[in-house]
Amino acid sequence: MTNRIETFTNEGLRFPVVDTGPLGGPPVLLLHGWPQDQQSWAQVASRLNDAGYRTFVPNLRGASDSANPPDRTSFGTSALRGDVTAMVGQIGQPVHLAGHDWGAALSWNVASHHPEVLRSLTAVSVPHPAAFLRSLLTSRQGMSSWYMAFFQLPWVPELVLGSSWFMTRALMATGQRRDLAARDAERNRTLSLRRGGLNWYRGAVTELPDFGSPTPVPVLQVWSDRDTAVRRDGIDRTHAHAAGPYRLKVLEGVSHWIPEEAPDALAEELIAHFAEADGQPA
Repeated sequence: MTNRIETFTNEGLRFPVVDTGPLGGPPVLLLHGWPQDQQSWAQVASRLNDAGYRTFVPNLRGASDSANPPDRTSFGTSALRGDVTAMVGQIGQPVHLAGHDWGAALSWNVASHHPEVLRSLTAVSVPHPAAFLRSLLTSRQGMSSWYMAFFQLPWVPELVLGSSWFMTRALMATGQRRDLAARDAERNRTLSLRRGGLNWYRGAVTELPDFGSPTPVPVLQVWSDRDTAVRRDGIDRTHAHAAGPYRLKVLEGVSHWIPEEAPDALAEELIAHFAEADGQPA
């Protein structure tokens, strides 16, 4: 594709996208998590562009007014997966897919159902959904994920998270830098965007689990040992969901917010992973 893409579309929704890097470079699709948007990948995307990769960083469903249906049922895993496969279709060729946080869970979902649209998978911070679900029941992960149950309540989470003061400090408590925590808290002061993010948690329980099949695409799982949201147990179970090459990289001394806290280290791992998947020297 020789033209820049400004917007992806699917089912009448419009997803703003930042398309940078060499037009002819291997395509990389980067998916953000909650409570963030496409800004969270900016530093990593710049490094990938310098290495010759073309990056596409969309705002996902719920993160912009043009793609934010109000009901939780529109945020089921099949709908979210459809968004990504539509994006790849508009890029026009298989992509290297990388996601952080909810973006990682969604990336695993795509890789487990539609490996044909991918060159490789990189999941940052969050393991395969089936591994995560099992870890909720068998480890300390359940205690760390208490907020997922809280987010199922009507209206109360919207009210609590509407306080920039509270949300900034809550994010800082997980290791996020003050200025970035304030940035993410400020954008979530908008009720529709706040509800859009919460609907990822609410929509996840509107469909029966469908974990697909172990993916044959090369997988890089990245995790950091100061992650207060995602414990190690689910990470250690994730290899079972990779039918092809699998590698785990643990970043020491880094919090959950890997793309912005450790962009150099993450970009280095991504570039090496992409090159290996494409059969090229790193």
